Amino acid sequence: MVNKERLTFALVGAGNIAGFHAQAIEQVEGARLAAVCTRSPETGGRFAKEHGCDYVASLEELLARSDIDAVAITTPSGTHADIGIQAARAGKHVLCEKPIDVYLEKIDALIEACELNGVHLGAIFQSRTGEGARALKKAVDEGRFGKMTQCSAFIPWYRSTEYYASSDWRGTWRLDGGGALMNQGIHAIDLLLWLAGEVIEVSGCCQTRVHLGIEVEDNAAAWLRFAGGGLGIIQGSTCSYPGHGKRIEILGERGSAILEDDVIKTWDFSEERPEDEEILHPDKRSGIGGGSSDPTAISAEGHRRQYADFVSAVLGGKGSLVSGREARKPVELITAIYRSSREKAIVRLMKE
Repeated sequence: MVNKERLTFALVGAGNIAGFHAQAIEQVEGARLAAVCTRSPETGGRFAKEHGCDYVASLEELLARSDIDAVAITTPSGTHADIGIQAARAGKHVLCEKPIDVYLEKIDALIEACELNGVHLGAIFQSRTGEGARALKKAVDEGRFGKMTQCSAFIPWYRSTEYYASSDWRGTWRLDGGGALMNQGIHAIDLLLWLAGEVIEVSGCCQTRVHLGIEVEDNAAAWLRFAGGGLGIIQGSTCSYPGHGKRIEILGERGSAILEDDVIKTWDFSEERPEDEEILHPDKRSGIGGGSSDPTAISAEGHRRQYADFVSAVLGGKGSLVSGREARKPVELITAIYRSSREKAIVRLMKE
């Protein structure tokens, strides 16, 4: 437990998503943004002026500052764990934008570094914070579906050629770690695992269907077998014009629910409850946004909720909503789908 009333953050990275992090910090009681670190002095200086914080030129200088309690990482995905490990060794808590990294061995090293140095590790999966997602999770935990039969995630998104050309790391294996699944689909895949549980085995097929200038997939499909006995499908794309909402389907012997961009579209159970009508009310929307055709077409609300949770966890000495070990799970599944596609084989993730 931290003996203080406020957590002071530094941001590493000043790209598009960093702005949402800064807005979230500004809106959370008990949080303060002190500094930003990025390779470009021009970008960093502009970001610092806009958000009322310092620009720091080097990570080493940033981590040496005694006033900084936590580091939020918003750099390209393949750099997350390396930066997080350095931060943990400097005694800073770590909050990482999704994915927590794209390499499982690096994720494991980051988790170990945070545990050894006694700092919190959290990851941004803001879709978990929405009212629709939480209502669905509650129904699952209460057993309202009975035996779950079909649990699936669909991400029919769209990204333009200009999107991939906007940064040299986008669409690369080394820094993006994948495409439609690892970058865009991971939010829905995290929700699916949070709701339906762990996967025993998977078979997938990935292709670069439209954006032929990138290394990674822009179109993918996979079938899953869950530890609980149910089956499922993942479909992910960044070439489905004009882009449609991400959808989670949880179907079972006693109920069915469909969640689209945090809005409950279907909510049917053999045993109805008084709260069901309220769950279906059109005003029950979180305002998080989906980003189906534009990655900036989201609000900072989901990030705000996760920052509030992380601050509460650190200051109160409890676990956060998405721990490092939780954030590892979708990366493990996605890399298994990639392996299945390469090897044209079923990949087993765990023993029955």
